[in-house]
Order: sequence, then structure tokens, then C-alpha cells
Amino acid sequence: MLANSNATANLAVKDLARAKAFYEDVLGLTEVHNEGGELIVYKCGDTSINVYRSQFAGTNKATAVTWMVGDEIDNTVKALKSKGVVFEHYDMPGLTMEGDIHVGHGMKVAWFKDPDGNILNLVDR
Repeated sequence: MLANSNATANLAVKDLARAKAFYEDVLGLTEVHNEGGELIVYKCGDTSINVYRSQFAGTNKATAVTWMVGDEIDNTVKALKSKGVVFEHYDMPGLTMEGDIHVGHGMKVAWFKDPDGNILNLVDR
């Protein structure tokens, strides 16, 4: 029923202005729609992300958004780190750390958080 429909990630934030600075200036996303200071829609490849103001911001303790960056994962991590992004390091079975990138199971992945604690990641697939 939904297999051919596009899906959009939704990220709750407390301070939309602070989130706007992070998603635009740090991650380089482009705003495509703004709902009067309550919601900003960002373009990501062929998809989008809704960043909206909510009292429940930062309560999700699981990965909220994944970007498939392919062979650019090393360069993307370096670029984000140069903009002040701090990467998370997790102890996960079968994965080893190479700098800020978890490697194993035929993949590379790096996790980081936005200013509200939403967990975001990059994958080389």
C-alpha cells in the first residue's frame, strides 16, 4: 500500500532558530518550506526532512535520520568535524573504530547528534 509513496523524517527541536543554523550552516541543507516558525522543511537528495518545534524534542534515544553518502563518508565526516560536529562512539559487537567511523559487517557508519540530541548518522551504502 505505501511501497511507492515517499516518506519524510520528522525531527522535533526546542529552538527552531538554533536548529535552522545547524541544519543549514553545518549540514548544508536547503530550506524549501517554512511554516511560520513552527516547521521547516529541508531538501535532502530526493527526499526531505521536517524539523519542527516540540516540547518532546530530544526524547528519542534511537537513530532518527540516516544519510546514504557512499564513498564520501570519510570526507563527509571530516567536513562535519571541521564545523564542530562531535561524533558519537558506541561499543557495538562486530564494529571497530577508525577515527570517528564504525567499521564492520561490510559497512562504515558514523553517528552524531543535532543540538537537541536527535541522533543522526551517515552510512557508506
